[in-house]
Amino acid sequence: MSPVLLFCILIGYFALLLGVAWATSRNANNDSFFIGNKSSNWMLVAFGMVGTTLSGATFISVPGAVGKDAFGYGQILIGYVFGYVAVAYILLPLYYRLKLTSIYHYLDVRLGRRAYQSGAGFFIVSRLLGSTARLYLVVNILQAIILDSLGIPFWLTTLVILAMILMYTYQGGVKTIVWTDTLQTTCMLFGLFACVWFLLGELGMSIPQSLDAMRAQGLSRIFTMDVDSPNFFWKQFVAGIFIVLTMTGMDQEMMQKTISVKTLADSQKNLLSLTLVLVVVLSAFLFLGGLLYLYAPLAGVTATGDKIFPAVVMGHLPATVQIIFLIALVSALFPSADGAITALTSTFCIDILGIKRRQDLDVAGQESLRRRVHLGFALLFLVLVLGFKAVDEPSMIGVILKLAAYTYGPLLGLFAFGMLTKRTLTDRLVPFVTVGAPVLCAILEFYQQYLLGSYRLGLELLMVNGILVFVGLFAISHKETANKLTVTA
Repeated sequence: MSPVLLFCILIGYFALLLGVAWATSRNANNDSFFIGNKSSNWMLVAFGMVGTTLSGATFISVPGAVGKDAFGYGQILIGYVFGYVAVAYILLPLYYRLKLTSIYHYLDVRLGRRAYQSGAGFFIVSRLLGSTARLYLVVNILQAIILDSLGIPFWLTTLVILAMILMYTYQGGVKTIVWTDTLQTTCMLFGLFACVWFLLGELGMSIPQSLDAMRAQGLSRIFTMDVDSPNFFWKQFVAGIFIVLTMTGMDQEMMQKTISVKTLADSQKNLLSLTLVLVVVLSAFLFLGGLLYLYAPLAGVTATGDKIFPAVVMGHLPATVQIIFLIALVSALFPSADGAITALTSTFCIDILGIKRRQDLDVAGQESLRRRVHLGFALLFLVLVLGFKAVDEPSMIGVILKLAAYTYGPLLGLFAFGMLTKRTLTDRLVPFVTVGAPVLCAILEFYQQYLLGSYRLGLELLMVNGILVFVGLFAISHKETANKLTVTA
């Protein structure tokens, strides 16, 4: 299909997003931007969060990883279910009881200002790296299938996409994103199931027949019981629980949308509904990966990993499927990037700059400051995406999960210490603990062949990091009961 036509379809899709943004951001203010005026519909939030949770990395990398790990991602998925239940019934009641706008304010109330700033700081680092890695993955594919042939450089593509995101989030923030994410999730899921349906037709197989073929080629294996393997079931299962606890329950972007729902009960419905949909959708992505690896040899496609999905669709499927794939891919891109920039802006303004505490700023001044921060994070996204382009890692899902292990571990340790103990911290020493733990993890991972023998660290590095932070915080704490908030998990 003509790259020019595909480019025009992309512009038309963005125009639709702008229309939604215009309709939803009228009369928006800072409360609209930060928490959607606390009036978001829980069903819309739940559905839209599917797109935010999955992102372009899931859309491309999970099917691509089937060639290497078969359906092993299903082990993590089982853990996800338990993690979402824990977030719904342990963390959400806490956030609603404290009436939080930023979830990291809990750390200030319970542990002190340095813990608060450390938590917010690690979220900023986590989201910057994770979201730009996801954005790079999708932009790189758009570049390869459309924009290289038009002579448009990668840096300009990234700049234009970030400008698009700024245009429809600049005013409305969360209030707008709740609606745009719903539209984009719909397009992404339609693309997923349409590609599955077309591939089944191309293979001339029913679902049971395709599963039998995958089983025969070793593509449908879920469980790994080798304790030394990074993919050992119990490692992946427990890691799945803690990935959700940290990357959803302790993540301002995900919780910003969740706590924009008016009541706790509706917010819990939101998360539990999200869990059910994610199980179905992620299972479909794994199934799609199996179909791609069944079809690729028949079509002479040699690509693997992140490249197999676009190679099969753009090189061998009909023009209609190519259009559906393009729209679904872009729909997977925007929810991850727009929500991240909005959440990072919120966290930096509220937690680092203390915008709500500033007596020198009136309402107009606060909104002006928020817009400047919003623009600044968009520029940071540009720089980091170009950095990932220079690295050019072939499978970004592994990179994203590894980054999460290092940057969300301190958040896990901070929240766990606050909720599971009644001890008081020596505030000034907290940053040394939260930075020192990831450094120790890096040393442990680098020298693991000498320190751990045949055992290889996998996603459990996130838990190790959190435990090190917890132990470090315990070491710099004392028994005196704080006069601040004490929370029992």
